[in-house]
Amino acid sequence: MPQEACHFAHKSAILLFMQLDFRIEIFKEGKHYVAVAPELNVSSFGSTQKEAKNALREAVELFLEECKRMGTLDDVLIEAGFKPKKRQWRSNDPLITERMALGI
Repeated sequence: MPQEACHFAHKSAILLFMQLDFRIEIFKEGKHYVAVAPELNVSSFGSTQKEAKNALREAVELFLEECKRMGTLDDVLIEAGFKPKKRQWRSNDPLITERMALGI
């Protein structure tokens, strides 16, 4: 499962300017690539991995702008597991990422 960190700058009520650091995952679904920001529960897609990543960046930026407009940005980030540290919001990295199979 491809994972990488994304960095977005945003303004926060806690500090004037902070950076948001979060994981993304990109999956192939049919002819499209789907990019997901799991902690934020935001996703988007594109015809290439790059398009999917760019579309996810835009979707996350719109999501954060709406949270800020509503006055809930800090609460949303804290509820999603992010912690403010110095000038950055950062989520916890998983200790282990693996797959598990169950018979159903």
